[in-house]
Amino acid sequence: MVSETALNLQPDTQPNWENPIPPSDLIFDDGEPLESNRHRIAMNVLIRSAQQTLVPRPDSFVGGNMFVYYSRQQAMNRDFRGPDFFAVLGVEPDRERQGWVVWEESGRYPDVIIELLSPSTAAVDRGAKKNLYEQTFRTPDYFVFDPFEPDSFAGWRLDLTHGYQPLTPNEQGWLWCETLGLWLGTWEGVIDREPMTGSCSWLRFYTPEGDLVLLPEEAAQQQAEQEKQRAEQEKQRADRLAEKLRELGIDPSAV
Repeated sequence: MVSETALNLQPDTQPNWENPIPPSDLIFDDGEPLESNRHRIAMNVLIRSAQQTLVPRPDSFVGGNMFVYYSRQQAMNRDFRGPDFFAVLGVEPDRERQGWVVWEESGRYPDVIIELLSPSTAAVDRGAKKNLYEQTFRTPDYFVFDPFEPDSFAGWRLDLTHGYQPLTPNEQGWLWCETLGLWLGTWEGVIDREPMTGSCSWLRFYTPEGDLVLLPEEAAQQQAEQEKQRAEQEKQRADRLAEKLRELGIDPSAV
């Protein structure tokens, strides 16, 4: 999250990622927290669930609240914070990254960006940053969402001729993310002990079939519950068999 005054969103007309002497003193942390604890959790939920779905894609990178450097001038100004969530496909795998530096990534920009809105950032996220992602980054899928205002959810798909075109929600109010092949939609529940109050909700990924993309701990809990159910079913079958044996005058313990 970042205030409008902290941004310089005038992109270079020709991003200088091919400069033979790129800056080497980049910074990757401005030390500023997200707007709220709910925003922090919301960002982590998106990152961790996207990482789950991209396990079969080692040539992918998912990040959030990280600097995305795309020009030498920007690096010199040091005045642009990165998206709250972004994903890039078809990149060098198993590489440690403190941020996303376009000139070190063969000119690759994020393929998906999600910004978590707040009263102090909504105008920039829907305006100047949206224009930047559309005209300079050429990011195919862009979404915005305020965890405190579910009706704020919106998304766009890039048309190379006409720019960003608004996405139409399905019956559940979800929007399709073409790049990831997943739905994005709201979800109500408790995450990291953060209570649900008022109109608050989370933005979550869903499979094409409509199933929630689970976080690792949710998947582990689901597996534990399924194993518990199987154990209970096995016990019920064993009890029924024992009862039938007793009716036949057979001691179940002798079988």
